[in-house]
Amino acid sequence: MTEADPTDAGSREYVQSFARGLAVIRAFDAEHPRLTLSEVAVRAGLTRAAARRFLLTLEQLGYVRSAGRDFALTPRVLELGFSYLSALSLPELAQPHLERLSREVDESVSAAVLDGDDIVYVARVPTRRIMSVGITIGTRFPARRTSMGRVLLAGLPAADRPARDAALGAELDEVAAQGWAIVDAGLEPGLRSVAAPLHGRDGRVVAAVNVSTTAGRVTLERLREVHLPVLLRTAAAIDAELRLV
Repeated sequence: MTEADPTDAGSREYVQSFARGLAVIRAFDAEHPRLTLSEVAVRAGLTRAAARRFLLTLEQLGYVRSAGRDFALTPRVLELGFSYLSALSLPELAQPHLERLSREVDESVSAAVLDGDDIVYVARVPTRRIMSVGITIGTRFPARRTSMGRVLLAGLPAADRPARDAALGAELDEVAAQGWAIVDAGLEPGLRSVAAPLHGRDGRVVAAVNVSTTAGRVTLERLREVHLPVLLRTAAAIDAELRLV
């Protein structure tokens, strides 16, 4: 007797509910980052009732967020592997640019997205360890304490920015106007970085890229006059590709 193929939907080894949950995650992609319940049901091939159950379960687990009638994936889907990365399409696209940038400035470079009050690293090219904690894909830091976080917060609509700190609000206005941010000793003494935004096809800020270094290696003047122009060129090159996906 031929052994049943576990990938066959008719096999006893096939877990249909798990497959449907993955179908809900795969319903989101670069062209459909936000979907209504009805849209998820259609794209995942489910009834509205089934799609609603899966979305609410994923939301309770932190993999999906809702805003009004719309749903969207959260960076926590990184825990499941490449589903979030594939939907975003940013890490694979940005990685070659980050590698060239790192070689040109001889510093560590990274890309991150905003998740609530934190940034989450989605791509990175390290050259040396510059912090007491290691940074890997999925590492989180408070957004307001990082250059990438301030770029990402500055890209939010004014009503969605942090409202508790007037000084931060003024700085975010400046960051939004100039298109970059420098943070000195934001996370640790002696650590400094410069970041620029990355934009999606609709012009919204979707991520940020930075160059990180230390005060002992690079002065603030050099960071601004030498590293920043290279960073901005890299961000523009990534933006041009993001408009095509």
